[in-house]
Amino acid sequence: MGVDSADNLPQDVPKGHVPTIITHLEMLDKPVLTASGSGLTLERWFEPPVADYLALFRAVGEPWLWTSRLLMDTDTVEEILHHPATEIHIVREGDTPVGFIELDFRVTGQCEIGFFGLVASMNGKGHGHWMMGQALRMAWRDDIKRVWLHTCTQDSPRALPFYRQNGFRVFKQQFDLMPDPRLTGHLPRTAAPHVPILS
Repeated sequence: MGVDSADNLPQDVPKGHVPTIITHLEMLDKPVLTASGSGLTLERWFEPPVADYLALFRAVGEPWLWTSRLLMDTDTVEEILHHPATEIHIVREGDTPVGFIELDFRVTGQCEIGFFGLVASMNGKGHGHWMMGQALRMAWRDDIKRVWLHTCTQDSPRALPFYRQNGFRVFKQQFDLMPDPRLTGHLPRTAAPHVPILS
């Protein structure tokens, strides 16, 4: 271990909070995309009802403490989801929704892959590469010069290597401290068991 200087001592995490390091990644050139198969299907979800969207958001994001949309009021979420430059795509296994991709084109010349994920039971089965191929095909349009996304230390430990394997490079990291959503009532206490609760 390194030696801490007096000016760089570790800081205690306040009780009731969760620390996280956010890693931002980008792609500045359209990749060569090869076909990959999956037993899943993808379909555009036009103007999803907020309650239905949040149910899927929770199903996918609860293990990773996804909270951003849960903290917004209904009108704000609906404004984002129904914006003409926002695209939601449901991933299905048969008729069952098992994940989603959310693309944000609201900044000219850019596409942010705002959300990308599957429910926990579908992870580790090779569907991610197919999903990312679909996401990049939809993201890289003629007027797009940059595709980007972010992940964090609450996410799956496979997420960051996965994004880098798919051609994204890290351009920024940030530190954040948020109230623990399991203590504020936004998520159940059983969510993200790999993240300690400091109550």
